[in-house]
Amino acid sequence: MTASPSAEPAQIVVRLEAPFTDQKPGTSGLRKSSRQFEQPHYLESFVEAVFRTLPGVQGGTLVLGGDGRYGNLRAINVILRMGAAHGLNKVILTTNGILSTPAASNLIRKRNAIGGIILSASHNPGGPDGDFGVKVNGSNGGPTPGSFTDAVFECTKSLEQYATVEAPELTLVTPGTHNIGGLEVEIIDGVDDCVALMQQLFDFDQISALLRSDFPLAFDAMHAVTGPYAKRVFEDLLGAAAGSVRNGIPLEDFGGGHPDPNLTYAHELADLLLKGDDYRFGAACDGDGDRNMILGNRCFVNPSDSLAVLTANATLVPAYASGLTGVARSMPTSSAVDVVAKTLGIECFETPTGWKFFGNLLDAGRITLCGEESFGTGSNHVREKDGLWAVLFWLQILAARRCSVADIMSSHWQRFGRHYYSRHDYEAVPSDAAHGLYDRLEGLLPGLVGQSFANRNITGADNFSYTDPVDQSVTKGQGLRILLEDGSRIVVRLSGTGTKGATIRVYLESYVPSTGDLHQDPQIALAEMISSINSLAEIQQRTGMDRPTVIT
Repeated sequence: MTASPSAEPAQIVVRLEAPFTDQKPGTSGLRKSSRQFEQPHYLESFVEAVFRTLPGVQGGTLVLGGDGRYGNLRAINVILRMGAAHGLNKVILTTNGILSTPAASNLIRKRNAIGGIILSASHNPGGPDGDFGVKVNGSNGGPTPGSFTDAVFECTKSLEQYATVEAPELTLVTPGTHNIGGLEVEIIDGVDDCVALMQQLFDFDQISALLRSDFPLAFDAMHAVTGPYAKRVFEDLLGAAAGSVRNGIPLEDFGGGHPDPNLTYAHELADLLLKGDDYRFGAACDGDGDRNMILGNRCFVNPSDSLAVLTANATLVPAYASGLTGVARSMPTSSAVDVVAKTLGIECFETPTGWKFFGNLLDAGRITLCGEESFGTGSNHVREKDGLWAVLFWLQILAARRCSVADIMSSHWQRFGRHYYSRHDYEAVPSDAAHGLYDRLEGLLPGLVGQSFANRNITGADNFSYTDPVDQSVTKGQGLRILLEDGSRIVVRLSGTGTKGATIRVYLESYVPSTGDLHQDPQIALAEMISSINSLAEIQQRTGMDRPTVIT
């Protein structure tokens, strides 16, 4: 797709036989099967609606890239041609189109772009039989708000045509500059800017001293986007042994795997750390690089605990040495960070699920760190969760304290108490069955207060609603909560990030003070609550599943 600056490509208007009616974005953009995106005009329809809705397209600069999954290169060329037709001035691309979601957020902010289009279905499988996604980030580098995605959806439902230009395919192998008529396409090394930002935040010399000592680590990139970033940072700059980064080459189908960093889908890494003694530290990131899993020798760090530990130890990191202004967590995330925030005397906010809800708080300077139980943590350095950043944060703490991950967790619980926590995912449940279960349980909520549950009394039961403290916007229907008298709770949600059926997520949390038993297996500590919610919600009866697909 290389063209000379003076060549004006032919403009094309493609009329649709009928608009698509199923292009409603979820919390992380539009996700469908790869096959669905390969339907004639399907991708183009959604991109047309984006360009008609995104402010500043005419004469603006756009960041574009993805996680390398099947369909990325085709989609990039489609978007470039359509961007030229819509009057974009510049598109910033990365070599081979490989760009992690947090790196995209950084580029948008650094280059003062109008926003970015990120081609990813996050942790969903890839390949011709997998999933594909298109996500739009705004000029602050974060996910666009619901008002934008609603407007895009409304546009798609009445769309009659889209605009594009004739131009040959562009190869993305090397950095350089190309032109499609008046559109300048700048291809850069996608790793450089991200690494430079990490070097500003962390003390690389201190971390390097740790990794060059007797501290073997294993990082699983899951054949997804973080491989090139991790190799540059951990092996080339910090001195970790060659081969420390596993599955480091991005593949269109993620090597046939499921790029979701949890104990089920990253089980090979988990076995290395939890069953063996060859490694002191392990970590993994997901398809688009915004999620992380942290492991120590014989120690798994629950994501909710991870946010609490980062908050408690933030001043060990140069970027946060002067302290934090506040923290935030998604509602399903355990309240472990709340206890730390109270001790530190800083604000703590509880938001709906979806990183966009942290954006207002970050932009307003109300919080510095934020996180969610689904393996996502981040800070005010970008407006996305950031897997690589979280791994470096943990390594900085370990380098400063010179102890094991298990020691850090033990000392944290001895100071703040422990929130036993687990998430049970029932995946690919037929939609009717999942919604039937959810709707029935919601109908039971008003009558639950005062009843016994897991040998405790229920003190509250509702569907979570959130009022944004910055703009006073209200978000309702964010998950069913059953609150118990001792501070324990159960949350039930339907996930919108899958493409096959529905996923029922059950979150369980029980707090034990520092004087209690801090070293139980979470599934044992939560056993009564697990049995009680399975019975109350009729999970096995309504799903036909006798156990969760994934337990975190």
